[in-house]
Amino acid sequence: MSDNPLLVVFLPIALAVVMAGLGLHLTLADFRRVLQVPRAVAIALGVQALLLPPVAIGLCLAFRLPGELALGLVLLAASPGGVTANLFSHIARGDVALNITLTAINSLLALLTLPLWTALALSWFLGAEAQVPPPVGKVLEVAVLVIAPVTLGMALRAWYPSLADAAEKPVRSLSSLLLGVLIALAFYSEWDTVRAFAPVVGLACISFNLISLLSGYFAARGARLAEPQAIAIGFEIGIHNGTLAIFIAIEVLGRTQATIAPAIYSLSMYLTGALFAAWLLHRRKRAA
Repeated sequence: MSDNPLLVVFLPIALAVVMAGLGLHLTLADFRRVLQVPRAVAIALGVQALLLPPVAIGLCLAFRLPGELALGLVLLAASPGGVTANLFSHIARGDVALNITLTAINSLLALLTLPLWTALALSWFLGAEAQVPPPVGKVLEVAVLVIAPVTLGMALRAWYPSLADAAEKPVRSLSSLLLGVLIALAFYSEWDTVRAFAPVVGLACISFNLISLLSGYFAARGARLAEPQAIAIGFEIGIHNGTLAIFIAIEVLGRTQATIAPAIYSLSMYLTGALFAAWLLHRRKRAA
């Protein structure tokens, strides 16, 4: 999975292009508005850092996952939201400015929380002790992939606002098309991985994905945040950075089998995320 050129090369490039498109209809005022609602940021970060890793540990115990598979699921739970969360939020009419803000803050927070949860999982499931260094390099990669293209899109909006307005609908359609293509290609290229390991860890990954999406969304709605903010938080909490989890498993811990859960998750999240987005759009249509 980690050597798949589709995921290593094409996916980041495609997402960077889409992020530039998202920036076409964002302004600095959108981010100032986010800062005026710190409650949204606090809820998202609280669910991500304090709720989801224990949920993943509980699922590992419930499904009786072998040690390294369990480690991989906890690694995934402790990883921040991925760039794909911004794309899903855009399609579902979420608050994309909030998504981008959360991705940046959550990635920085992960420098502290990810090593702690990983060390706990190593001790709990494998009886091993290790100091896990903060994934500074990967956090910087996320920042470049998110912030740089969005800044470019925002600059184009500031200089050519009529172009940005005209491009909004085509960009949204392109995002949906791109997502569908990525789902099909990812499953086609990794079908052997899915067939081999889905029976072992697949249900745990899908369960974790659904719990993450729903807990973020309903925690926000329970706190009476607006629907676009709840959608943004749902996807930011529900779509984790599987690539980061795979990187930690291989490059830091040297445990190849710990990549299996993040790999299966990285495929299944496209389908569950798309279904969640469709459900949100259906709710929005019925409420209109």
